[in-house]
Amino acid sequence: MIVIFGSINMDLVARVQRIARPGETVLSRRADSFFGGKGANQAVAAARVSHGGSVRVAMAGAIGNDPFGMACLKNLEENGVDTRAIRVTDEPTGCAFIAVDETGENAITVASGANMALRSADLPDSLLSRASVLVLQMEVPMADNLEVAARARRAGVKVAWNFAPVPAVKERSTMAELLAVTDILVVNEHEALSIAGIVGEPSGEDYLKAGSAISRSFGPTCIVTAGSRGAYAIAAPDGAQIHARARPVTPVDTTGAGDTFVGVLANGLAEGLEIGRAMERACAAASLSCLTAGAQAGMPQRGALEQHLDQA
Repeated sequence: MIVIFGSINMDLVARVQRIARPGETVLSRRADSFFGGKGANQAVAAARVSHGGSVRVAMAGAIGNDPFGMACLKNLEENGVDTRAIRVTDEPTGCAFIAVDETGENAITVASGANMALRSADLPDSLLSRASVLVLQMEVPMADNLEVAARARRAGVKVAWNFAPVPAVKERSTMAELLAVTDILVVNEHEALSIAGIVGEPSGEDYLKAGSAISRSFGPTCIVTAGSRGAYAIAAPDGAQIHARARPVTPVDTTGAGDTFVGVLANGLAEGLEIGRAMERACAAASLSCLTAGAQAGMPQRGALEQHLDQA
């Protein structure tokens, strides 16, 4: 089983001619709503490619007792995610307000809401003990993330931590604590450089050097995603690298591609694939997800991903 401990949001997206300056109002023809939150996105991605296989996906999260929360819960259930560890709170469901201009630039404000009420205790031992992979991100309280990761390590569960979005962590001790309970660290180029700087391993603009330093100093396998360049896994102690290529596509919307990668990677690890093969599948799924607008809309089902891999 894969267990996701993380955020659940509703995304409200308005397309504008240009993003408003402070004190200015701009008009948009319409606002579209999409299911989001990095935790929920990763759970849906994992569940879709797990459907028809032996791996099940469960999520621990928090929502509000409001229409957005009920819609998010229903969406997860319809995608095959076990939602029994999702708690309904007095806080409003998390919401992201996104303005996208004609050039594709965006401005995002996230109201965390119920996500900040998520606690380690919301993930019962009875569920965690059934997991082979635990997936974490950075949109819920850090202390509870760390506690859940430590519980998972004690239970022999592999911990995959997606260090996104980059939090305001400046202390090396906090970052060292996070890395000490992580088996697989998934970051993009910028996140790799940020972590390396925090732990005293400045790497200039060389994200592979940063990933190597993180892995060598703290032990986790560091996977750096690099967009159209694919993904690189760097493993301690010798710093050996594995490269998985991205599939060439003409993207419609790259939103959610990183979350698709993480969810499908978790599925591969839970199914016992070696890391290079798991990354290859994750890169292919991330490419397919870019062909449809919205974070979750383009996440492939298992059959579509296997067909794509066979054709390639």
